[in-house]
Amino acid sequence: MSGTDETSGPDFSDPALYLNRELAQIEFNFRVMAQAEDKRNPLLERVRYMCISCTNLDEFFEVRVAVLKHHHAFGDSQPRADAMSISDVLSKIRERTLALVERQYACWNNALLPELAREGIRFLTRSAWTVKQKRWLQGYFRNETLPVLSPLGLDPAHPFPRILNKSLTLAVVLAGKDAFGREGHMALLRAPRSLPRIIRLPDEIADGGTAFVFLSDLLHEFMDELFPGMQVKGSYQFRVTRNSELVVDEEEVENLALALRDELRGRGYAKAVRLEVGSNCPRAITSLLEQNFELSDQDVYLCDGPVNVSRSVAIYDQVDRPDLKFPAFVQRTNATVVQGDSLFTAIRERDILLHHPFESFSTVSELVRQASVDPDVLAIKQTLYRAGNDSQLVDHLVEAARAGKDVTVVVELRARFDEEANLRLANRLQEAGVQVVYGVVGYKTHAKMMLIV
Repeated sequence: MSGTDETSGPDFSDPALYLNRELAQIEFNFRVMAQAEDKRNPLLERVRYMCISCTNLDEFFEVRVAVLKHHHAFGDSQPRADAMSISDVLSKIRERTLALVERQYACWNNALLPELAREGIRFLTRSAWTVKQKRWLQGYFRNETLPVLSPLGLDPAHPFPRILNKSLTLAVVLAGKDAFGREGHMALLRAPRSLPRIIRLPDEIADGGTAFVFLSDLLHEFMDELFPGMQVKGSYQFRVTRNSELVVDEEEVENLALALRDELRGRGYAKAVRLEVGSNCPRAITSLLEQNFELSDQDVYLCDGPVNVSRSVAIYDQVDRPDLKFPAFVQRTNATVVQGDSLFTAIRERDILLHHPFESFSTVSELVRQASVDPDVLAIKQTLYRAGNDSQLVDHLVEAARAGKDVTVVVELRARFDEEANLRLANRLQEAGVQVVYGVVGYKTHAKMMLIV
């Protein structure tokens, strides 16, 4: 090994031996984008890869960049093992993120959209709407969208509102007077999360193939209906990303679940770390947004298209085109499960090795189901990290507890972005008589274990 002495070994203080964690994570997303750009992959899978790179970048800013900015704000300038200071890392993150965002939108605009159109799958911009399409979209706007919208004018009586993390919002420039005789200057319109971000047009007006419209285009087109008597001079998309890292000192709290619940209440409105704006947004509006979110030019990223382009992933399930997707993968199911035999009998005869994801997890779920109704089973103990909203495994554990078996579950409350779901899961289990343990102090319990007595 170069730079080492055979007797002393490598110098582990040498910064050249280390990769920066954050920069390595960004480079991973460049590799995800490479899959979106690779024409050997099916087209709809490439759309998914692009969207994965976008959502990965969201989480990267919500957690890793947020933590770095927090430490930097409090004067932590000590270089890490790679000899990079936090300011150096943040500067490099900015440089690489700009390059990544440029590739994402270049891929979307120059490759994916034209190729989707050739396959009869089109995203229609306002200039491309036919008379019939515009009439249908206007009806959709009035019946499905308008009733849930609540624009907010900005004036001395209505200061800049709190904007929810990663929510699509439009800054609207107005002229004229409203119904109360007040001069209009600017308003904000947040798109409620109850609204779909991608709207599919009926096949009979799609002019062949399948047609979609972004919600943002729908709002831009019919914005004037929200401000009768006033003139909409322009509307501009933006999205703010906030710190989503939960900080709970387990040594100082008596009840981790209550502490996490309190933290979760404020997550959507925590400190801003990134501002995405449409590339057509005037500099004056961008500056106003920066000021209100307490951000600088270094935190702003221009989007050459919808700021929520990752929502285009919704077309994957809406378009029935197996030829544009990877072949469906069918997991192998253990023969004992298929035959309906007792897994306990099978285990007594020989060990069973399951190789996930190539073999179905249904065998494990079936084992817990059989244990929940087997009169010889006294206790079930296991860990849960991300159980999902509709988990058969959890249903079986509840049934086992109701059947009088001793059920103990270690629920890791801090599974990132599933904290709220895991709190609900813990409550459901406790209500069924399951003994719930909230992980291990000082550690995040990610291991999966099960013991059936």
